[in-house]
Formats: sequence, C-alpha cells, structure tokens
Amino acid sequence: MQCQPEYSVSQVLTFFLLLAFKCSVVAPTQLNHQLPEPHWLPATATWYGSPDGDGSDGGACGYGSLVDVKPLKARVGAVSPVLFKNGGGCGVCYKVRCLDKSICSRRAVTIIVTDECPGGYCSNGRTHFDLSGSAFGRMAIAGESGQLRNRGELPVIYRRAPCKYPGKNIAFHVNEGSTDYWLSLLVEFEDGDGDVGSMHIREASSSEWLQMNHVWGANWCIIGGPLKGPFSVKLTTLSTGRTLSARAVIPTNWSPKATYTSRLNFSP
Repeated sequence: MQCQPEYSVSQVLTFFLLLAFKCSVVAPTQLNHQLPEPHWLPATATWYGSPDGDGSDGGACGYGSLVDVKPLKARVGAVSPVLFKNGGGCGVCYKVRCLDKSICSRRAVTIIVTDECPGGYCSNGRTHFDLSGSAFGRMAIAGESGQLRNRGELPVIYRRAPCKYPGKNIAFHVNEGSTDYWLSLLVEFEDGDGDVGSMHIREASSSEWLQMNHVWGANWCIIGGPLKGPFSVKLTTLSTGRTLSARAVIPTNWSPKATYTSRLNFSP
C-alpha cells in the first residue's frame, strides 16, 4: 500500500501560487486543422494492473474515478508522450490491434486515452500503448487472452477512431478548489475528436468570451474576479477545430466537485 505524502502549509501555499501563475500566463493552444490519421500505423503495446482489470484509478488526464465506471471502464489506456502531447491527447480514442495471427484476433480494441506512461517502453520517442489487462486481452482470439498477456510487449497497429458515448452529452466537471476568482473545468464524454484545443467561458452579464488556459492533463482554468454565473462554455477540438457552445450550462449556484451536463455533443 502506498502512503500519501504529507505537506507543510508553506508547501501547499507554494503549490497554489505556482498553479495560479501558470493559469494566468499559459498561451492559448494553437489548433491543428488536419483530420485525424485514417491509416493504420505501427506501435507497441503492454498491459498493466490485474489480468482482467479495468486499468488505473485517475491517471495523468485527471478524470479521477470516472475511469472506473462505464463507458470508460475497461477501455482506458496510457500512452507514450508522443501521443499524450502534454495533455492534448487526453480523451482521444484509438483502435489498437495486434498482428500475430496465431493468437491475435482480427478485431481491434477501442481505447480512450486517460493516462501517460512516461518511462520504460514509452520512453525515447516510441509510440506505445499501455493498456488495461482487460483491453489487452480483448485483442486475442477466443480463449487465448491469458496467453496473449503472457507475451508481454507486442507489436501492434493503431489508428485514430471517433469517440462514441451513446446516450451521453458533453459534461463539464468543476474541479475541487474552484472559487469565484479561480475556475477550473474538466470536459467529459466528448464525442468525435475527444480532445480539447481551447476553451472559453462567458458570464451571464457579458457578451465576451474569456479564454481559459490549459493547466495539466485535461484540466483548464481561468483567473478573474469575481466570476459570476451562469456560465456558457465554448469548446474547440484540437484535432479538427470543431466548435461547440453550451449556453448557461454551469448555473449561478455552481459548486466545486459538481458536474454539469449540457444538451449537446459533437457528431462522432
């Protein structure tokens, strides 16, 4: 069992000061208007956790316990830095398929990027997927999932896939610690591209869209004040620059750690 580290008051204050500084000075993300790569590309894959497990709790994208429940459950994966893109790859969906016909199915498994694997197989610029035990085993022919996991590292092919969350609309989670002067949001259940290139919010009394800044993983923030809801949120995807605006999706009486669901989503 891992122990949770203890922090002094001065360390905690320093952390929040650094976070606030980053939130206020990060430049807007540049959009890449190229379509996702439609062709199969080479990579390698491993697995982690229990053999039939759903993957890790949380992860470097910041989705927290969301990775433990459907529709993300058992479909999560960590990727190397070349795919993680300092958090720009969070939420992206890929199809991954292994190649050994003696043990691999022709069926590809679809995974959602929720974490980063920065070392080991994922280092030195390699394109690598570290999958949950369950997702890894699904690449095998019937009855051979255990044998496939015993192989360890596998050569695979992969390609981008549109994310699909049937019956779900885009939701905005207000991160813990948010106040009327520092607001941090996390996007959930984004169909289509799955990624976020930029985010803006608009206060109820204003016609101006305020730029949010990328903090870490899939988390975005804005410093202002006092910020007054309800807030409309405009989201632009990183891969294709598609934009969606959810009007007054975060209410006046919003609270930290709450999630607010819009009535909209992209078409996969």
